[in-house]
Amino acid sequence: MSKMTRFEKARLIGARALQLAMGAKPLVDIPESKDPIDIATLELKKSVIPLAVRK
Repeated sequence: MSKMTRFEKARLIGARALQLAMGAKPLVDIPESKDPIDIATLELKKSVIPLAVRK
């Protein structure tokens, strides 16, 4: 898989943060910060984010 661009990363984090803000369960242990963007970023870093990029 090719490396994601910064725009693709921003789109994935934004979409997942919206899901989390609307009540979706996080797929990682929640850190001290309960900010949906922080949780979405952590999910992306750990490669457990349930979204994919189509090119």
